[in-house]
Amino acid sequence: MRRLAALALSGVALVAVVSSAAADPQAESYGGHEATPTIFGHRGASGYRPEHTLASYELAARMGADYIEPDLVTTKDGVLVARHEPEISGTTDVADHPEFAGRKTTKNLDGVQTTGWFTEDFTLAELRTLRAKERIPEFRQRNTIYNGKFQVPTFQEVIDLSKRLSRELHRQIGIVPEIKHSTYFRQQGKAIEPKFVEMLNRNGLNRPDAKVVVQSFEVGNLIELNRVLRVQLVQLTGATGQPYDFTVKGDKRTYADMTTPAGLRDIAKYADWLGPDKNQIIPRNAAGFLQAPTSLVADSHKAGLKVVAYTFRAENNFLPADFRSSANPAEYGNLFGEFQKFVDTGMDGLFTDNTDIAVEFRNNFKH
Repeated sequence: MRRLAALALSGVALVAVVSSAAADPQAESYGGHEATPTIFGHRGASGYRPEHTLASYELAARMGADYIEPDLVTTKDGVLVARHEPEISGTTDVADHPEFAGRKTTKNLDGVQTTGWFTEDFTLAELRTLRAKERIPEFRQRNTIYNGKFQVPTFQEVIDLSKRLSRELHRQIGIVPEIKHSTYFRQQGKAIEPKFVEMLNRNGLNRPDAKVVVQSFEVGNLIELNRVLRVQLVQLTGATGQPYDFTVKGDKRTYADMTTPAGLRDIAKYADWLGPDKNQIIPRNAAGFLQAPTSLVADSHKAGLKVVAYTFRAENNFLPADFRSSANPAEYGNLFGEFQKFVDTGMDGLFTDNTDIAVEFRNNFKH
């Protein structure tokens, strides 16, 4: 079990969550974990604003998210910025800038040949000339009205925003940064982790009571970060495949191997949370309907890990068939029903694009 002091969830962050739960007369405890799920604003409030923009993060916080989530990549000049992927044609208007036409290229991104424009080929000043756009307009047409309104934010700006909103809202707004494509950036001589650690130190956030949780789908970087960080760590896992650093090293272990009871005990040596694809908690059949829950949540708790699942979205396209409202993939279905099914498994937190719906659910939690 990773650092007993850290597993106590030391100080301010734990006090804030527990105090909030205790103040809610409808909250009930389950399995010795928080009475209600911790809400992580996935890429901000990306159900309502283009993802990874300051507007998206701010909206999530104002809606009641406990944490806002910046995915971190790097620029050519070593500045950490918030984008879901280093390839940015789907989330910015870079293709509309003729001055950058020559930057379009094809790279091997975690074993996949990917064509587009990549953040590490742009300085921050150049990125600042771009504007964000909605990544999935086919499902979120309303979000397209904000296309062209927002810049790509730096990690420092996200930290500053969380501090400002914490003061303004009189509650701690946490950050849950994800280190993206660690091996990919290391292979290019642009490792994210050293700059990331430096920034947490410089902002006074590398301490056990900081409301910071760090995520990665890779393993080696989390083990290294565990040696130098005093904040909580999340080992993310996928429903298929394996960590890319395992692929590069020839390690045959898969995410399925990592989420066995033995694998979870290994994760608990360096991490505090497991962050599984929600299908690893409750799988779906071929028609998209939920099946019986697995033992993953219980096994994780037994290993000393808390569980935060991803990703909960309101549109029918993303919901289990049980909770779809129609055949229209962009219409909202019954996200409340999906929340209830998953929270009933005893999981401790959830990543959602729809913070307001998650907060409404939590305020009326029944278990």
